[in-house]
Amino acid sequence: MNGSAAVIARPGLDALVTGISGIVARRLGLRATAYVVADLLRARLPGLDILTPQERAGSPDGYVSHLLHAQEDFSIVAVVWRPGQDTVIHDHVSWCTFGILSGIEHETLYRDMGDHLVEIGRADTRPGEVSGFAPPGDIHKVRNISGEVGVSVHVYGADVSRLGSSVRRVYDLPVR
Repeated sequence: MNGSAAVIARPGLDALVTGISGIVARRLGLRATAYVVADLLRARLPGLDILTPQERAGSPDGYVSHLLHAQEDFSIVAVVWRPGQDTVIHDHVSWCTFGILSGIEHETLYRDMGDHLVEIGRADTRPGEVSGFAPPGDIHKVRNISGEVGVSVHVYGADVSRLGSSVRRVYDLPVR
């Protein structure tokens, strides 16, 4: 291939990038941007073929993130979760919108009380469903509670290729 990487076909990605670029350019504010991007993602949620079969397999070592697109003001990431895999309790550097392609993402929400966390809610997001949030108040833990490999598409309001991650802080405070 003369030293160049193979181009992977990502059906639906171009339409998402174009739509999100237009929304972000409107400078609506964090929460409003998350909601409008969620509406777009709901209307244009890609299929599992946005990832290759190898990417969709995930890893026995933990969930895997695949960066699909990044630019200064947003990134699109596909996350692959094998059954039972989860995140640590964390929050984010920016707003986030996510849509579920397969599996069931169980999210537990927390409030930081300074010396401990308090659980404030739970939600299960299923295939075809879209949700989102904006800081502050975005402390959570996510787990694939289904018996199948889960795939979700996340849009973050930051360049995660530059930052290395969408996570701002990991919390290891006790939960009371």
